[in-house]
Amino acid sequence: MENIGYILLGIVAVCWFVAMIVGMIVAFPFGIIGLVVISGIGFLFAKIIKDRLKNKEDDYYSKSVDK
Repeated sequence: MENIGYILLGIVAVCWFVAMIVGMIVAFPFGIIGLVVISGIGFLFAKIIKDRLKNKEDDYYSKSVDK
């Protein structure tokens, strides 16, 4: 049941994101600003994920230190 909820939320999030991108393309001259902002946030998020996956120290502390 929980997985179905996550799948439905993911589908809605993807549809919302696509609708937002399409809306920005329709509002072309000013919508390009939003596309640049979303692209910048996406690149920063990808960098954060990449840094987190490569960091062995965080993995050690999350597995070894008592909570």
